[in-house]
Amino acid sequence: MAITKQKKGEIVDKLKGAIKGAGSLVFVNFKGLSVGNTTAMRQALKQGGVSYTVAKKTLTARALEDAKFDGERPELPGELSLAWGEDLVAPAREVYTFQKKFPENLNILGGVFEGRYMSKSEIEGIATIPPTPVLRGMFVNIINSPIQRFAIALNEIAKARG
Repeated sequence: MAITKQKKGEIVDKLKGAIKGAGSLVFVNFKGLSVGNTTAMRQALKQGGVSYTVAKKTLTARALEDAKFDGERPELPGELSLAWGEDLVAPAREVYTFQKKFPENLNILGGVFEGRYMSKSEIEGIATIPPTPVLRGMFVNIINSPIQRFAIALNEIAKARG
């Protein structure tokens, strides 16, 4: 059944609102993904603060034209869906998690990060950035390492002097 012109306008307006309010946006190809896996992915994305929708490429292109992002928009073959969120890294990370689970059915095509179109490899690079708590732990470990080594050295000197 064809979509009416009014419904198309509503979809484009929804996409424009999502694009405008998003910190980052990920373009996803989802060919052959089962309903159960799609539902599980949608629930996990929602828990991660990421919104997800399926849209026609032509309607998505209309919504992206008004956004005026820098760079060149990546090629968008096949079935297209969009994942976005206020957090800059969460959409890419959450979709990448499912891409690893279903590599033959789900592929990141590219995205928008900080107002610039990004390629598939750039978005996947962003997706591998650890979550904030892990980064904080890594930072604390880096700061603690010299102190810990200094304490070990003092302990060895004290043992040597007897």
